[in-house]
Amino acid sequence: MRFRYLYVLFYILCIMGCTEKKSQEFTPWGSPLDQEQTPINKNFSLNDIQESGELIMLTMSGPDTYFDYHGMGMGTQYLICEKYAQHLGVSLRVETCKTKAEMLKRLDNGDADIIVYQMPKNEKGTLPCGYAVDSLNTAWAVNTQSAELADSINSWYDPKIVASIRREEQLRYSIQSIHRRTYAPMLNAKAGVISKYDMLFMRYAPMARWDWRLLAAQCYQESCFDPKAYSWAGARGLMQIMPATAAQIGLPESKMYDPEENIYAAVRYIIKLTSHFQDIRDPRERQLFVLGSYNGGFFHIRDAMALAKKNGKNQYRWDDVAEYVLKLSTPQYYNDPVVKYGYMRGQETYTYVSRIRDRWAQYRGVARGSIGAPGIGLGFTPGGDEPHKAHKKHRFKL
Repeated sequence: MRFRYLYVLFYILCIMGCTEKKSQEFTPWGSPLDQEQTPINKNFSLNDIQESGELIMLTMSGPDTYFDYHGMGMGTQYLICEKYAQHLGVSLRVETCKTKAEMLKRLDNGDADIIVYQMPKNEKGTLPCGYAVDSLNTAWAVNTQSAELADSINSWYDPKIVASIRREEQLRYSIQSIHRRTYAPMLNAKAGVISKYDMLFMRYAPMARWDWRLLAAQCYQESCFDPKAYSWAGARGLMQIMPATAAQIGLPESKMYDPEENIYAAVRYIIKLTSHFQDIRDPRERQLFVLGSYNGGFFHIRDAMALAKKNGKNQYRWDDVAEYVLKLSTPQYYNDPVVKYGYMRGQETYTYVSRIRDRWAQYRGVARGSIGAPGIGLGFTPGGDEPHKAHKKHRFKL
């Protein structure tokens, strides 16, 4: 009987041993996981960043930090950090946050490498580095475990770069950033000829259900009717099509300066933008929102619409929304909780739409059909602005 008990006891001990062994945790490479081992550093080392090919920065939207400008990243601190990333030979990824607390939490979690924003130099858990404002005792910040990265930034950074970057920014914002010849806004007022491209405007504007003279007015605002116009950001041709936009709508880079292809591409893009504003029932109002989006980005226009609604204005009326397009350049508004995409240079977009409206009003005095009766066979209904069929040269899908 005693042996039976011993046998049962031995069997129980064996089962307990097997169970304990099975419950032991292992690392992905097969070795036992020691629960008491030192926690792994969640932050990438400088070598890790270079091997991954990407530096990740956290920031908050603002004119000095980061914002989207015609599809390009802008902001003094962002551009400085971009130059540092180029120095490392890596790309720069931007993650925008709403608060400083969010940036600190994400940095601590290892979601990013650096905070490109003016943080207190004595902020717990961080090391100050790079661009600093001594009068405020602030600077960029990295995690305390990223001392090597902080040293690298500090050894690279030169305060003189700030003035250089700001001069570069001002040039980009100025009219000098667009290389173009300036042609007259009316080629022959007496003959009713706006430009040498009128036939193309008449051919393609109906596809977007636009008055051809509105498209002509927009073209003049973009390039002054210079088909070889180009900007620092990469915009090309009569309608200043950006490379990223060209790729979206199928315009080959080799044809970006071709007048007809450029205008046709712009119309396809206008149609795409129009699809984002189907909730605006008035077609004339919708056109103004599309113009604003063509210049400033439809996401910023949607932010302005949200602000207009929040403040009791008509979000479907451009003159109401334009007020908030302007206000998106002030912290009170671009930091508002309803704003998703932050700061924008609202004055530029506001002026862009206003000038096109004014020029369109002038152009509407031009009689259609004054150039060889172009309305015939080009998709116009007699005496009206709406098309009855698209021109046969191009067929497209969006």
